[in-house]
Amino acid sequence: MLSRLLRTYLRPYSSTLTAVVVLQLVGTIASLYLPSLNADIIDRGVAVGDTGYILSAGGWMLAVSLVQIACSIAAVYYGARAAMGFGRDVRSAVFHRVGGFSAREVAQFGAPSLITRSTNDVQQVQMLVVMTCTMLVAAPIMGVGGIVMALRQDLGLSWLMLVCVPALLVSIGLIISRMVPQFRAMQDRIDVVNQVLREQLSGIRVVRAFVREREETRRFAAANDALTGTSLRVGRLTALIFPVVMLILNASSVAVLWFGASRVDSGEMQVGALTAFLMYLMQILASMMMATFISMMIPRAAVCAERIIEVLDTESSVTPPRDPVRQVHGRAELELRDVEFRYPGAAAPVLSGISFRVTAGQTTAVIGSTGAGKTTLVSLVPRLFDATSGTVSVDGVDVRDLDPQMLWTRIGLVPQKPYLFSGTVASNLRYGNPDASDEELWEALEVAQARDFVEAMPEGLEAPITQGGTNVSGGQRQRLSIARALVSRPEIYLFDDSFSALDLTTDARLRAALRPHTAQAAVVIVGQRVSTIADADQIIVLDDGVIVGMGTHDELLDSCPTYIEIVESQLTAGSAA
Repeated sequence: MLSRLLRTYLRPYSSTLTAVVVLQLVGTIASLYLPSLNADIIDRGVAVGDTGYILSAGGWMLAVSLVQIACSIAAVYYGARAAMGFGRDVRSAVFHRVGGFSAREVAQFGAPSLITRSTNDVQQVQMLVVMTCTMLVAAPIMGVGGIVMALRQDLGLSWLMLVCVPALLVSIGLIISRMVPQFRAMQDRIDVVNQVLREQLSGIRVVRAFVREREETRRFAAANDALTGTSLRVGRLTALIFPVVMLILNASSVAVLWFGASRVDSGEMQVGALTAFLMYLMQILASMMMATFISMMIPRAAVCAERIIEVLDTESSVTPPRDPVRQVHGRAELELRDVEFRYPGAAAPVLSGISFRVTAGQTTAVIGSTGAGKTTLVSLVPRLFDATSGTVSVDGVDVRDLDPQMLWTRIGLVPQKPYLFSGTVASNLRYGNPDASDEELWEALEVAQARDFVEAMPEGLEAPITQGGTNVSGGQRQRLSIARALVSRPEIYLFDDSFSALDLTTDARLRAALRPHTAQAAVVIVGQRVSTIADADQIIVLDDGVIVGMGTHDELLDSCPTYIEIVESQLTAGSAA
């Protein structure tokens, strides 16, 4: 998964990465040349007292060092640019993939997990790319080059490399093999912490209302402790790597000096060559350390890449048509024909045999008990879900064949849970129509019975709205959401229980103001209160996903026991109140 992700999203930066490899190659060759120069200075200059040779070789050594520094800086610069571009492209790909998900896929992954995958997971892979460009490219060049240069200095000590390098690789490999499952567990625990924290912040009012602060604190502490425990296990293994590396590094240095000293004493090796051999061995082990450092990051990056690829490979259950219809004849006609919807693996469908039609100027209301499938029914029209059988058509064309952008511009949806974006009142109202004038905004606010409280805000249309609209009440959120739908002037209005937070007086005023505004549109209202839907042209009664009654209010009172039961229960509740 990791290699696939890197191949796919690093391909546009192949020229930059080639430059990084070339620069690292030149810089590493220069670095490998320095110990040989140092050996020559010791053997041909210091040992014989030739000051001129020392100065000339020292000047050449300085020039080589400057080349090595310049190449290293340039390689890091271009490597960082490639890595940052890679991270940007992967985040963009994840964002656009998630943006195309239906409600089913979003629920499958969960919002906290999707947030973690598009931020923390991408960052981990991006960091691996940075480290690879700055360190891992140089490591094999330095390792192989160091071995060749060390053998040129003295073959008699070459056996030390056959002991030191495998010892280092085996030791690090054992540690890293234990880190892989811990990294996978760590990412899952980050998801859980995000989930708990997101729930608590979103539901802070509920937490306080039910005095659940202690319980929520304990729930967060459990998730936090689980993440901390996993992080500590990873930290202990990480901390073990460097002492092991330093132990082998220092033991190797001692071994070179111990066995090299006897060779120098017997005349088989020069002092400068011994110094160079020691430096090459250090470079070889340093390259192993760099590779080790990267290898510590690879397991976690691999886990993160799996999670990213899982999102990128998930196809939305709502797929765009191959040959979309971009123009339709007619206006504001919605029809459902023998529609069924069931979730994957569900024993029974949520909706079954749903058929009705709504034309321009007609209002159709949907009522039923909780769980009857009202919201699911409304969600089929804008393709938040796709019907598993049957047809949902707008102006005679199946919504699955319509161009998605055209479909959505014809629909004004006010969801059951109204959501406002951070910004201002005006920016939220213009969400569906960026070119709307201030006069159009005020007109929509007046129809939605929201003009009074917006005018009461000091900034008016420029009054700030926090994320989710948490700085306004539930009823105000609903009215602003209704106004937002009105500003876009769609041909089909879908009100999914959009008046539940309003008092009866405001509800009645709003519905009266809506009639002339939606006179040329098809309107579908999902309601819980009979008073909200009693004057609809057509009322559909749902029970367990099946239509059990259809007609006007008076007709249903004569023919539909389920509707009569709903009316009587609300009348009884109203009398008791």
